Amino acid sequence: MPSVDVSILINAPVETVYAIAKDSRSFPDFMKDVQSVTPIEEDGNRFVAEWVGLIPQFMLKVRWTQEDLWNDAEHSCHFRQLKGDYDKLEGTWHFTAQDGGTMFVTHLDYEYNVPTLGALVKKVIHTIVVKNLDGINQAIKNRAESQVAASR
Repeated sequence: MPSVDVSILINAPVETVYAIAKDSRSFPDFMKDVQSVTPIEEDGNRFVAEWVGLIPQFMLKVRWTQEDLWNDAEHSCHFRQLKGDYDKLEGTWHFTAQDGGTMFVTHLDYEYNVPTLGALVKKVIHTIVVKNLDGINQAIKNRAESQVAASR
C-alpha cells in the first residue's frame, strides 16, 4: 500500500495552526481541491464528515466519509475513511512547536485501485496524492500566517 509523508514549517503558533486544521468544515473556503465537507456527526474530539474532493487533472470528483479523532493534548489527528471511493485512506497529522513556529507533518496510507489500469497510472495517482497533500499543507500555512499577520 502506498504511503506519503509531507511536512511544512508554518510561521504561526501551534494553537493557531491546530485550530485551522481542526476546522475542516471551512476547508472549501480556502482549499481549491476541496469542494465540500459536510458534517455528519460530532462528539467531542470525534468528527465525521462527507468529503468531496476535486482532481482537476482528470476532471474527477472523489467522495468519501472520513472520521477524524483529534488529540488536543498532543496537537494531533488520526483520520480514516469509513466509506468512499478509496480502497483505503488513513493517516495522521502532527503539529509541533519548532523554530518559533509550527512543524505540520502529514502521514497518509492510501489505496486507490482502478481496474484494468497498470503501474503507470498508480504512479500518476501517487503524484496527484503528494501534490494534493502539499496543497493542503500550503493552504493551512497561508491561512495561519495571514491570521498572525492580521493580528499584529
